[in-house]
Amino acid sequence: MIELGVNIDHVATLRQARRTYEPDPVWAAVEAHLGGADGITVHLREDRRHIQDHDVRRLRELTHIKLNLEMAATDEMIAIACAVKPEMAMLVPEGRHEITTEGGLDVAGQEAKLKLAIQRLADAGIVTSVFIDAELAQVQAAARIGARVCEIHTGPYAHAFHERGRDAESAAVLAELAKIRVAGETVRELGMRFNAGHALNYFNVEPVAALAGIRELHIGHAIVSRAVYVGMREAVREMKRLLREAAAPEVA
Repeated sequence: MIELGVNIDHVATLRQARRTYEPDPVWAAVEAHLGGADGITVHLREDRRHIQDHDVRRLRELTHIKLNLEMAATDEMIAIACAVKPEMAMLVPEGRHEITTEGGLDVAGQEAKLKLAIQRLADAGIVTSVFIDAELAQVQAAARIGARVCEIHTGPYAHAFHERGRDAESAAVLAELAKIRVAGETVRELGMRFNAGHALNYFNVEPVAALAGIRELHIGHAIVSRAVYVGMREAVREMKRLLREAAAPEVA
């Protein structure tokens, strides 16, 4: 059954705007759990722009569902992950000047470095994931370095969906969806778990959730945005319903 990982980074973004103690990302994680989330995702950035070290420690101690730690493949972040021991660590590219993660990790271009990072995390008992573009060369490189999970970058699909007037049947949207599907098929053929995420929302998520073999979707900004109006628990509940309906087999 398809699972939903809720990224709560932007709850911390709101808190950090005032450098105060609220809203509390841990509270948001609990509310997400009660709404049906299967896991919680946070990105501990090198510049600590939203999630802080103490957030990660408290989430590890207080949440009762899977914790996915997004991180750059640096010695500092690997050491933090090995100490905290999230259920999954996802290696992502990171730029100080980007607003959010843009583009997948170039695994093929830095296999030696990333293989060492993956090995260190695996030795600590942590499931390892890489966030990559829907390119077969990147999927194959992920298998070579020992990643157990590939999260396929859905940003190009989501942007095409928005630019084409939310028309799920437009040629541009179908082309981007096909890239995700083919990449996912290769991920599974190579023995890895097929996850996906980035820029997914309540309007564009269902075609991705309906792809064969997809295991988890990681969604953050759209859910946090909806939560401003309806609350975190209801926002997660609505997204989880869309995922389940899209992934449900058709009855003849």
